[in-house]
Amino acid sequence: MALLEDLKWRHAVKAYDATKKVSEQDLNKILEAARLAPTSSGLQPFRIVVVEDQQLKEKMVQGALNPDVMRECSHVLVFAAWDHYSDEKIDAVYDRHTDERELPRGRFGSYTDKLKELYNGQTSEQHFAHTARQSYIALGIAMAQAAELKVDSTPAEGFNNALVDDILELKELGLKSVSLLYLGYRDKERDYLSHMKKVRIPMEEFIIKK
Repeated sequence: MALLEDLKWRHAVKAYDATKKVSEQDLNKILEAARLAPTSSGLQPFRIVVVEDQQLKEKMVQGALNPDVMRECSHVLVFAAWDHYSDEKIDAVYDRHTDERELPRGRFGSYTDKLKELYNGQTSEQHFAHTARQSYIALGIAMAQAAELKVDSTPAEGFNNALVDDILELKELGLKSVSLLYLGYRDKERDYLSHMKKVRIPMEEFIIKK
């Protein structure tokens, strides 16, 4: 029941205490949880950019839907997905799998050949739509881990992706921003949701049994 209680505790914080910082230890646990998230074919087609530098945050604030949250939180995690799949990227992932498992390279060749054929028949837009969806799995797991540590979080899609990509030089890395996760500690006086009941659709309405 611990996880359920943690999820009941968390909410999308609307105001952070800028004087409180998430410890390196807790930050690393949240990042490790995201790294361990499942992804399609185990490709992990995204990266997480950790932004703590206040000057960088101030630049990114210009395109944020809720600029004060970005400005005052402890860290901004930028979930950035591959802009496209390639044979080389797929091979690099599976070479790591075989090397670390002490298997011969090419052990999974029949499977990776099918992946390459699949993605080679798609557009880069289709690739990014798929890689972006994979990143959301990690985003959810990161929020759950943060809640377990009693670190507040706010997921966000309301930001200027092009601006963030430019500031963080993501294009040069073959990445495009998908979502943000603000981390920190709520300012209970200004975070209006801190004093409100958590509301969700009732279970009998939310779950459809067949």
